[in-house]
Amino acid sequence: MAVIRPLSTLLTKREWLGSERIPKAGGVIIAANHVSWLDPFALGHFVYSTGRLPRFMGKASLFRKPVIGMILRGAHQIPVHRGERDGAAALSDAVQALRDGEAVLLYPEGTLTLDPDLWPMQAKTGVARLALMSGAPVIPVAQWGAQEILGRSRRLRLFPRKTMQIHAMNPLRVEALPADTQPTREQLRAFTVEVMESVRAELEVIRGVPSPAGVWDPQLHERIAAVTDRSPVASQAEPTSNEEQGAS
Repeated sequence: MAVIRPLSTLLTKREWLGSERIPKAGGVIIAANHVSWLDPFALGHFVYSTGRLPRFMGKASLFRKPVIGMILRGAHQIPVHRGERDGAAALSDAVQALRDGEAVLLYPEGTLTLDPDLWPMQAKTGVARLALMSGAPVIPVAQWGAQEILGRSRRLRLFPRKTMQIHAMNPLRVEALPADTQPTREQLRAFTVEVMESVRAELEVIRGVPSPAGVWDPQLHERIAAVTDRSPVASQAEPTSNEEQGAS
């Protein structure tokens, strides 16, 4: 943050709202939409300004790379163990960080939105699993503006200075499951939709336009009903897959 803060202050303008909604202590999940490669820097600055140290989730494979791995480990970021069949094992480090009182940041969409109009696309369910396993509150966050500096085109446009709009909403809470209990597919999908609908509603305020009906499905490349789950709802725990994690 020693580098990010002065650069952010120099190169951007900020419209930050809702920072008081981020608790000063205790485990908290901060879940945001993803429109730019610069989002983590903007969101990290926002969270740091509240007195919390931001802990982002990232693919475990990145932590094994010579240079970036050393940086990630030194910054105490959190690996996500993709490929685990057990959802609890895949997110075990993030759950432990929450139990230790950390502020864990993630993008439930898992990557930059593929929605043609940059609305949040269908999210992965890792954010719900973290909440259900830890009992930590989830702060939905709407981000807008970073895509004007660096969007999907990867073309950098620094001037004129752009406004980074970050709005944190009221926390969403769900009761933690008993130890050794796995959440069901229905629980995971329902809470994930609740988080992302909160983000979408605030984005409508920021952008000043209503969002389109439905949500973009990155696999079907079309809009589907927001609560659609192509797999049948089951009472057993949901298996881990690419739908599970929300790390970039």
